[in-house]
Amino acid sequence: MTDSTVLDDLEARGLVQDCTDREGFAARLAEGPVTLYYGCDPTADSLHVGNLLGLLVLRRFQEAGHRPVALAGGATGMVGDPSGRSEERNLLDDATLSANVAAIKAQISRVLGRDVQVVDNRDWTGEVRLLDFLRDVGKHVTVNTMLGRESVKNRLASEHGISYTEFSYMLLQAHDFLRLEESLACQVQIGGSDQWGNMLGGVDLIRRVHGRPAWALSWPLLTAPDGTKLGKTTGARIWLDADRTSPYQFFQHWMNTDDRQVRQFLAQFTLLPMDEVDAAVASHEESPGRREAQRLLAREATRLVHGADDALAAEEASAILFGSPIDGVSVAALEAVAREVPVCEVARGDLAAGVPAADLLSSPNFLTASKGEARRAIAQGGVYVNGERVGEEHVVSADSLLHDRYVLVRKGKRSFGLVRLEA
Repeated sequence: MTDSTVLDDLEARGLVQDCTDREGFAARLAEGPVTLYYGCDPTADSLHVGNLLGLLVLRRFQEAGHRPVALAGGATGMVGDPSGRSEERNLLDDATLSANVAAIKAQISRVLGRDVQVVDNRDWTGEVRLLDFLRDVGKHVTVNTMLGRESVKNRLASEHGISYTEFSYMLLQAHDFLRLEESLACQVQIGGSDQWGNMLGGVDLIRRVHGRPAWALSWPLLTAPDGTKLGKTTGARIWLDADRTSPYQFFQHWMNTDDRQVRQFLAQFTLLPMDEVDAAVASHEESPGRREAQRLLAREATRLVHGADDALAAEEASAILFGSPIDGVSVAALEAVAREVPVCEVARGDLAAGVPAADLLSSPNFLTASKGEARRAIAQGGVYVNGERVGEEHVVSADSLLHDRYVLVRKGKRSFGLVRLEA
């Protein structure tokens, strides 16, 4: 059974900016499962939060009983999309693109589940001959139409202009939609509003070639409170890959959400029902200093991207690094902390004998530049070991170990370090 109210839900979440034939699309959704796709060009080895928005729209359709397809654009990534760009993209070689495609396929599967169909447009574009492409696709699209697309007009007006390579991008994307319609009965393409012109090209091409209906749906571009676009090349670089943006950093990104945007992001970056979103925002407005709405957003978004275990560890690590007691701290949280703060490795034998706190603090690349600075910090009452203030004669020993391996050290209010036994 499909849920035909998914379009209403998307509109309630602010995720519909444009939709071709909205009434016809709603009627098609009411008939039964529809296949739809969202494409990501592998210009890097990780997707970012802008792509997460698209993947979660796919997931909303998936949970409503429809059939999502995620496209990794290995072919279009070779060309470069001019949308939202003021200058030409750097073209990537085949080996880099292949590695990027493999990486983002894994990220797509984490968000949508391993049952989702993930395709690469190199699989059908690489075999197409130029003359066939010009005859089968190019003849259906006028240059006047292409010049009228916003992305092309903006580039033509810029000092850099636009190359024929990028000018042809919209034809390749329209061809993708046509091929997916032919092979998978895909009738819908979704994407950000900067893709609207490209998506219309695919809808029109399917109509001209086969006389069959197709639809496009776009959402507003993700922006900061001041209206600037966010993404991997402009604004904040918040990646879905844990090596680029750790789960802790990802969690903190959402914790830092401006109050003006917390309802929007709860609606768009979580799968919470809208009544729960509104209840969370109402509670937040009664006591905004507690940032409970941001915490819920961070918890849910991190869980969707990194899984429940990493989300819990990131939340616990966040609490530790913002001064919460460490009673019952988990190993996973301490390992998460180790990715974010200086780490001092010590041998078990050294710790068994006891190491003066000043010696630990002044270890190379740890918390102080010298032993004298460490002693002054301790004398001023600004050094804590496992949350307890220590004096000038304090010795860190094996008894201080958390989970038989870690000691958490803090200098001042926010300068943390982790002592860790050598493996």
